[in-house]
Amino acid sequence: MGEGNCPLQFTDDKAVRIVSVKGLKDNWQKWSDNHQEHQKHNPFSHDTRPEAVGPQRGHSDYGRPLQGSMTAQRGEDAHTHISREVQELCKVIKDIGVQANKDEGGSDIAVQFGKLFEHYISISNKLVGILLRARKQKLVDFEGEMLWQGKDDHVVIKLL
Repeated sequence: MGEGNCPLQFTDDKAVRIVSVKGLKDNWQKWSDNHQEHQKHNPFSHDTRPEAVGPQRGHSDYGRPLQGSMTAQRGEDAHTHISREVQELCKVIKDIGVQANKDEGGSDIAVQFGKLFEHYISISNKLVGILLRARKQKLVDFEGEMLWQGKDDHVVIKLL
């Protein structure tokens, strides 16, 4: 150690570094403050403040990514892509389907799942998922929860 309050001096081939206890303490305190601030936003830390984590149950933003974040942008891009695929599915059903309920005055266009599957497989391998999404949006209707190739080829899909 040096005499009195003199800092320690270490030498190496490239430079002389002066290390003081005050400098080490300041660096450590800076790191500690940064870490504590980070832990306030870490949902897995016991130091987490609930208001710093994000929206709580019941709030309109609960379960949604932060506005302007990359996650929000990816969600919007996915929604746009899926909407295009649903629109394309409806166009295909309109093109290959036949008029249903002519005698009842209805104007529904319908197609059997087997025919749609054979035609649509060259377009996308996600037909059943897109059909489920279109039904959720009330654009198509069919019986059953899920459609299976071969087993449900006779199921009629109506374009609403």
